[in-house]
Amino acid sequence: MRLLISLAALLLSVLLLQLSSGGVGPLDALSGLALDFTRQEIGMLGSAHFFGFFIGCWWAPRLMGSVGHSRAFAAFTASGAIGLLAHMMVVDPYAWALMRVASGLCVAGCYTVIEAWLQAKVTNETRGRTMAVYRVVDMTGSLFAQMIISVLTPAHYISYNMLAILCCAALLPLTLTTAQQPETPSAPRLRPRLAVDRSPLAAAGVVVAALSSASFRMVGPVYGQDVGLTTGQIAWFLSAFVLGGALAQYPAGWLADKYDRRWVLIWLSAAAMGSCAVTVWASGLGTTGIMLTAGLFGMTTFPIYSVASAHAHDFASADERVELSAALMFFFALGAIAAPYVASALITTYGPGALFGMIAVGHGVLILFGLTRMRARPTRKKRTRYIYAPRTSFLIGRLIGRSRDRD
Repeated sequence: MRLLISLAALLLSVLLLQLSSGGVGPLDALSGLALDFTRQEIGMLGSAHFFGFFIGCWWAPRLMGSVGHSRAFAAFTASGAIGLLAHMMVVDPYAWALMRVASGLCVAGCYTVIEAWLQAKVTNETRGRTMAVYRVVDMTGSLFAQMIISVLTPAHYISYNMLAILCCAALLPLTLTTAQQPETPSAPRLRPRLAVDRSPLAAAGVVVAALSSASFRMVGPVYGQDVGLTTGQIAWFLSAFVLGGALAQYPAGWLADKYDRRWVLIWLSAAAMGSCAVTVWASGLGTTGIMLTAGLFGMTTFPIYSVASAHAHDFASADERVELSAALMFFFALGAIAAPYVASALITTYGPGALFGMIAVGHGVLILFGLTRMRARPTRKKRTRYIYAPRTSFLIGRLIGRSRDRD
């Protein structure tokens, strides 16, 4: 309890930040539709967010080293708030794309600061409990962030002001805390080749995870409107995806620790392909069917990143954990930058079902690649622990690295 109290300011900042940053994606999609943006322009906004996210992941540790944790957090939060407030001042999709780069920069930078601070506070004895609470707070914020769009009017300055207020409110707990700022951690080297060297299948797996998650989160509202959902129903549709993913973490982790992780990845991808087909089929069955299939889709796709990450770490040494986590996030970012734009272009050409068609094709390729890799080498008998790995910053590897090596 004492640990949680000491970390309360950090966790409250996480919650407020997630409410703000998690809401801007679906709000932008719905606002773009209301303002007659094309589907490709809406997809471009999602891609721009992840481009900013990647820049923030790389730059944040270096900025912390120059100005300190609190000032870096304030700078990144300010960039996110400015991007939100400027939306209704300049109504143009390309201007909004620049604003979404700022929001992605804000998310990556703020999470980097928070996770660096957490890393300095936890010990080996408290690491597991701290990460469990951190994941619950982050997932809760993500869930409610999807719901917040049900009360926000698309393309309205008050809606973006509300998200900007939440973003600014995230400043207060962290900047007003009396806790002493920790020492700045060294920035991990970005070596994408490391992920490919340790596990080509894991690198492919995180790209496919990005294909599923980023396209659904950023373009899902477009799909929802095209199949006849109201704004409130779209909020439940997106929340069902997040909730399904959260519920799947424990059984996916149990399977990944008990069986060959390559088979777990293959069967998850097969299930994802099935859920894509069911989701498209259920679009004509009414709201309840659409919501249930969104939850199923989240259950089958959400754990893939963590399973792929665990498989990669099976072939890594302890001193490679941080850089391997950064390399995997690099490949996730590449997939997340491309996925929303490609998905929106396919929806424009082939209709809303093309979103899930694209995702199903990606998982089909992963299945074929996984079967090929199983012939290349045997799996490791001694494996690391499965850990739900949030895609938040390059420093997440410092928080979960030692936990992987515990028996």
